[in-house]
Amino acid sequence: MTEVVAAFIWEGDKFLICQRPADKARPLLWEFVGGKVEPGETGEHALIRECREELAVTLSVGDVFMDVVHEYPDITIHLTLFNASIAEGMPRKIEHSDIRWITREEIPHYEFCPADADILKKLLS
Repeated sequence: MTEVVAAFIWEGDKFLICQRPADKARPLLWEFVGGKVEPGETGEHALIRECREELAVTLSVGDVFMDVVHEYPDITIHLTLFNASIAEGMPRKIEHSDIRWITREEIPHYEFCPADADILKKLLS
């Protein structure tokens, strides 16, 4: 099982989503920013590192919003989604095809990675 972390970043009534690159697994699906936890890293440190690399922002990481286990054909992940806020910087598209701030009502307009399904259900309830 691969440990993965992601950030649930709010700005007012909108939250940040990112579109996966066309040349990676699950191409062009939407997700929360984040990535794999490297050996010796805490989830929080991994999330701060990933957001620096992928969005050029520094995060302030809060508590866990939710965690899920999902089995893809090529990998099984344990995804931990942390509440977070941007402490420094403006998000930039470095790794992703696109980034957007959306409201809960806009969720159905985007095709998310299957691992995010339970998280999105909780958001909509």
